[in-house]
Amino acid sequence: MYARRRHLYFAMMGVCIGLFVLAWAVVRLWSVPAAVGMCLFAMVIPPVAAIVANRRGPDDRWWDDPSGDPKSDEWWDELDGKKKY
Repeated sequence: MYARRRHLYFAMMGVCIGLFVLAWAVVRLWSVPAAVGMCLFAMVIPPVAAIVANRRGPDDRWWDDPSGDPKSDEWWDELDGKKKY
């Protein structure tokens, strides 16, 4: 799951950089408004890419879910300040 999200993130960021470079190296020669529009579209991609890369998948462990390893869970509970009564 993590590898797929990472690949999607880098693909989206590559498209973003490609749009910026293409807009100001090529498209601006024919149409400055189109180049500005491409940059505005490219400006939206990084936040969306960060959201996609950091979302939790159905198989991902949430931060406070038990891992199944009693020693590890006990260690994390101690770090989190959770006490067993």
